[in-house]
Amino acid sequence: MVDRRAEMRRKLAAFTMVRDKRQGMLLGYLGNLTFHGLLVIGEKPLEVNTRITLEMEFPDELPDTATRCMVIDARVARCVPDQESPRELNIGFEFLDVNEEQTRIIQSLLERYSFRYQN
Repeated sequence: MVDRRAEMRRKLAAFTMVRDKRQGMLLGYLGNLTFHGLLVIGEKPLEVNTRITLEMEFPDELPDTATRCMVIDARVARCVPDQESPRELNIGFEFLDVNEEQTRIIQSLLERYSFRYQN
């Protein structure tokens, strides 16, 4: 499969739960993050193109923001079995209508908890 990503994904070094805000259901755990979307490692399959309001609660307060939580609308871009752990699913989400506050939160998350992939 050809990788068509325009932006490098960053794995996060923090344990962050991702929930469906409307249903209160745990979708899984944050695997990686960009300004355009995120990857959730979960166990429940989701239908591609489904719109979901995601809610993430972070381990502690982020610099430059007064929040420990982010709510953002997204659509399921893909849902495939994890190659290393077939019981788990890699669920890719594309963010919809990211506002300035959400952009600041994502930037803080990337700066505080991420590390770049080693080539």
